[in-house]
Amino acid sequence: MVGFPSLGGRDGDDAFDEYGEFVPEHLPEPGPFLDGHEVLTGESHVAFHETTRGVFEERTVYDVTFGYNLAKLNLDARHPGAGYRYAEQSGESDDGEAVLRAEFTPTTEFCPQSGTLTLGSFRAWNGLSERHGYDVVRVRLHPMHHESASINERLAALETEYRETGAVDDGPEEGVASAARSATEESEGRGPDAPF
Repeated sequence: MVGFPSLGGRDGDDAFDEYGEFVPEHLPEPGPFLDGHEVLTGESHVAFHETTRGVFEERTVYDVTFGYNLAKLNLDARHPGAGYRYAEQSGESDDGEAVLRAEFTPTTEFCPQSGTLTLGSFRAWNGLSERHGYDVVRVRLHPMHHESASINERLAALETEYRETGAVDDGPEEGVASAARSATEESEGRGPDAPF
């Protein structure tokens, strides 16, 4: 799928940072879900994001608008301020759990894929938890998105279920085909129960 050019003026290969680079000016600022926790920077961010790339590839967490693995959004200089930021959770768990917080900032406040992408991300990270050193990866959508409250409620419920059962429900939100279907339904005002 061909990506859409950006008004930022960078296109082609120079529009993306390398996977081994940490370029803060091309990343979102850590938002409120990461406040008070140890935000990953430099090599720590790069290492977890490289794991994310593999996990998202295996679980097909793709941004269908741009036609690439969602992890690549962090490297897309045409969309600075969009993507994932991570922080190691501190001060909330007495059971010695290793917890990572991941906050997704979409490219626009009305991104129709935000629910699909964050739910797919949660399922990918926690469904393949043996790939990283965390007991749980908590995911939230940045509050700049107009539906962040309802999407974050869904993410919190999914997290509670995962902590209770130790299993990730692979719902319909994950994958390229369902992401495209969800984006189309949301943009056309149709839901899964629509007659057509």
